[in-house]
Parts: sequence; structure tokens; C-alpha cells
Amino acid sequence: MSTETQPEATTPRVVVIGAGPAGLTAAWELVRRDVPVTVLEGDAMVGGISRTAERDGWRFDIGGHRFFTKVPEVEALWHEILPAEDFLMRPRMSRIFYNGKYFDYPLKASNALGNLGVVEAARCLASYAQVKVRPPKDQSTLEGWIVARFGRRLYEHFFKTYNEKLWGVPVNELPADFAAQRIKNLSLSNAIINAVLPKRNQKDITSLIEEFQYPKYGPGMMWETAARKIGAAGGTIVLEEKVRTVHWEAGRGVTGVTTVVTGGYGSGAGAPAASRTDVGTEHHYPADHVVSSMAFSSLLTSLDPKPSAEVLAAADGLRYRDFLTVALVVPESAGFPDNWIYIHSPQVEVGRIQNFGSWSPYLVQEGKTCLGLEFFVNVGDDTWNRSDEDLVAQATRELNELGLVTPEKVERGFVVRMPKAYPFYDANYKANVDIMREWLRENTPNLYPVGRNGMHRYNNQDHSMLTAQLTVQNMIDGTRHDVWDVNVEEDYHEEAASK
Repeated sequence: MSTETQPEATTPRVVVIGAGPAGLTAAWELVRRDVPVTVLEGDAMVGGISRTAERDGWRFDIGGHRFFTKVPEVEALWHEILPAEDFLMRPRMSRIFYNGKYFDYPLKASNALGNLGVVEAARCLASYAQVKVRPPKDQSTLEGWIVARFGRRLYEHFFKTYNEKLWGVPVNELPADFAAQRIKNLSLSNAIINAVLPKRNQKDITSLIEEFQYPKYGPGMMWETAARKIGAAGGTIVLEEKVRTVHWEAGRGVTGVTTVVTGGYGSGAGAPAASRTDVGTEHHYPADHVVSSMAFSSLLTSLDPKPSAEVLAAADGLRYRDFLTVALVVPESAGFPDNWIYIHSPQVEVGRIQNFGSWSPYLVQEGKTCLGLEFFVNVGDDTWNRSDEDLVAQATRELNELGLVTPEKVERGFVVRMPKAYPFYDANYKANVDIMREWLRENTPNLYPVGRNGMHRYNNQDHSMLTAQLTVQNMIDGTRHDVWDVNVEEDYHEEAASK
């Protein structure tokens, strides 16, 4: 009797909340260690924001996911999940649309000079020289950080409008933390050096990489395959169940979670139709450990018993930026070679335009391509609430205004909405996150936040995966990694200097 029950008593029961990159990476690492794991996902498909949405045979990469990393553990995991033949090596090409012209990005000196003109180029260099002599006093804001590294004129040309579209607030109200997460080593001097003395496929600065790997059917291919392999290895993945309550007890930490069947609440984000008929039914899952990639604020407010008023206020203080893509089918000849174009023009609302055919020919159909116009929004605002028909009409109109595609070439359109796409950094976010982290450390040490929304950290996909890998090592292998240092310590930065 005792020998039969011994494995059950000594093997921890682990529940993972969320089936995006971080959640599925945690599950992958657990099944490799023969640890029972149940993944709970409120949507009707896996992948989170890294899904491949599909409509009538067209596939859309929500936000664009370049598979590039300096983390060898993540690189190895990608190739454990997908065989080599499922990856394409894709050229990286992006441009900036500003003042009616297209600027190559990374910077090419001849292109930038020709577009700005000799006089304005000289003014930009003079502005840069000025900040080298007299840098901004306050570099704690994103505006101050960028101006110090590029000069005010280049900041106003190439950074101000786009960032205000992306985040919906003036750049001087954003903390410099955004730069630390995304453009840490990029500066005018680095960009000029790269333009004058380019290295083949340089990888020191993520924004300047020349090629990247890409699953041929989009990023969701990775996570759909991972889900199947996790199931085959004994893990359980439950779709259309959203975590409503995370239960904990003083002295024990987390003891389990309660879910409610959603019926695929996220189908508007490109998920298949709901398959569950028991919508509204609750289910309970006991757990010895819980790994959570759900929004950090939602995790804290779902706890039962409730944390202190201070902790709940901190959770309520975290904000997010939401996102929608309007995908327009056009003739292949109406496309462009870029993966995406950054739209810095304030005359249009669109912030970025992807050409899905430039990511992979498997995303589009023969003779045609699909352009994804990305709008940065807040759930419930005017743009988010517009009908799909109105959004398709707006996107068609803006493509024409930009001189990219005339309206008669647009054959049809689709809208894909994605809430909580980006954790928002305001002046108080770091203090709020610290309050929440400290409460979890003291009360629920067996509850592990991971991933972008799970940690309220503006991570790339590879960093989100790494937080999950290190968490499982801490939980099962007894290591003591500080997961909150991922994408903070220099070694974890994609932008880290070459060793």
C-alpha cells in the first residue's frame, strides 16, 4: 500500500496558468522531468499573443515574432519542439515612413542624407553634438534618454510620434525603462558605425539584426506543436477554462485554483470557435505549485483570501496597452519586401504595417499577400469599439493616404483584436510591482509569475520563455535563480555587447 502511494505523495502537482510561450515552456520543462502538469487556458487555442490567428485560410502573426535570441537554452528549446525543416531563415527588413518618405532601418547614411536633405542632416548632427556637450538633465524619462543619445531633432523626426502612438501618452511621461528593455545599446554613434562599416548579419543590437528564424506557418506553429508534444508526454492542457480564483492558506501557500468554462472568450483574437458546451461551469484543480502567466494584476486580485488593501491597490495601478490588426488582402504586387514599416506620420492612426508574405509565403495565398495594419489602442476606446467594417474601411483609406496601396486593390479585410498586448510602464509601475512581489514572497512562495504579462515586464518571447525555464529549475531542481533579473542583467539582454 505504502509503495503504491509513494510516487503520488512525493511528486508535486503543478498547475500552469496560461498556454502562451511562458506557460507552455514551463509545461515542457516539467514533462521532461516527469512532473505531472495541468495547463489551464481560457481561450480556445494556445499561443497567447504568439498565436497564429487564422481566418479563411489566411494566417496572421499578431505583432510579428522574430525568432532570434542570444539565450542558448531558448534556442535549443525551439529546435526541440520544431524540426529544422519547419523553420525558414528570413531576411530582416524594416523601414520608417516619415514626412512622406521611407527611411531604411537600420540606418544607411546615403538614404538618410538623401531623404532629410543636406541642410536638415547637418542640423541633426549639430543637435546631436549639442547634447554630447550639454546632455538633458533628466534622463529618467524616455524622451530624455533618447534625446541624450540621438539629439532632439532626430528624436522629433524618428521617435516622438511613433512612441506616442504606441503608448498613447506623451513621451516625456514615459520612464526610460522602455529603452532599457528594447534599445539599450542603440545610439546615433552605433547606428552610423553600423551604416559605414556594416558587419555581415550583425547581432549585437537586436534592432539591427539582418536575418532571423521563423516557423513557416507562423509563431503559433511552435506552440501548437509544443501543446501536442506536452500532451503526448503525459501533460494535460485544458482549453476554454479561465482561472477565476487562486486559493492559498497561511503557512502553506497556494493550494489550488478554480476555473470557469469560458466557451473560448478570445475567439475575436483569431481563435477557433468554442467547443465546450458547459459554459459557466466551475472546476477545481488542487496544486502544490502554480506557475502563472496570467496578467500580474489579475493574479493578485484572483487570490482567496484577498491580500491587503495596499496590495490590491498596487494591482489596480498596473496598466496595459491593447492592440488590433486590420489585415487587408491585396495582390502580391501591391506588397513590399519589409517585414514591417513603422508609420511615424501623425496624419494617420496606424502605427505599423506588416507584410505577412514577407514573413513567410505559407501565411498567404498564391498571387496575393496580406498587409496587417497595427493600431495601438485601449480596450473600450473609440478605435477598439469600431465595427470590423469601419476598421477595414479606415485601414484601406490610410493605406491609400500613405501611398502604399490604392483602394481598388484591397479585396477583403479581417480584424484581429488582442487585449493586454503590452504591459504599460508609468511612473508608479515599478513600486506597484515591488509591493506585489514582496507579498507573494512572504505568503505564497509556491506561486511563480512568469512571462510578459505574468511579470508585467515588456519582455520579448525568448525572455518570457527563459523566465519559465529558470522557474522550473528553481521549483524542481533546487536552483536559486532570480527570475526577475531576466532582461535586466546584461547577459540576458539581446542588445548585450559581444563577449
